[in-house]
Amino acid sequence: MHLLIPAAGMGKRMGSDRNKLLLTLRSQTIIHWTLAAAIASEEITWIGIIAQPADLPDLQRIIEAAQPSKPIQFIQGGSTRQESVYNGLQALPEDAQQVLIHDGARCLATPSLLDRCAIAIRHCPGLIAAIPVKDTIKVVDDNKIIQSTPDRSQLWAAQTPQGFNVQLLKECHDMGVRQGWEVTDDAALFEKCGYSVRIVEGEETNLKVTTPQDLAIAEFILATRFGA
Repeated sequence: MHLLIPAAGMGKRMGSDRNKLLLTLRSQTIIHWTLAAAIASEEITWIGIIAQPADLPDLQRIIEAAQPSKPIQFIQGGSTRQESVYNGLQALPEDAQQVLIHDGARCLATPSLLDRCAIAIRHCPGLIAAIPVKDTIKVVDDNKIIQSTPDRSQLWAAQTPQGFNVQLLKECHDMGVRQGWEVTDDAALFEKCGYSVRIVEGEETNLKVTTPQDLAIAEFILATRFGA
């Protein structure tokens, strides 16, 4: 299975002046933990890291230290996540039929989750890891007045990895460019083009490290998982 890791952002909400994936988390970088899960996955055979040129020296050092057992390729990032994934799709090996896309900031995903998604995408056109929403959700207007309360039983919080048939996703990205669509994830592009997207149960601990508070939570989860 081929895996693309978008890692080209800056992480403004983290308040950092550099790529947040290079920040330290339990004596390693955030991207180290993401890569460690991908390398340990039994199903992943090829990894593409979508990054900006300025980060390549740091990323190369991280990869060398990890001593990966599978090929890792660097791909030029774009100005948005959508552009970055588009670039990643063009750089996939010609024999790639399915692809998983996993945000570099979701550094707590386990190899087991990656494996389950890799197996599931062989039997459907598209999928996302997601978990049921526990909180009651309110839809509000511009004045912060509640307009409705959707049925929580039908709400799921999207995570990554997300998986797709490569050819179909390329077609969706091409359509997105022609139509000027701006979306926050690849599943939204897939949905806009009329394709079905299946849910694979994700992991409660598979949070996206976006803020300093997330970093503290991730520290706790890793300490619990691997020992203090």
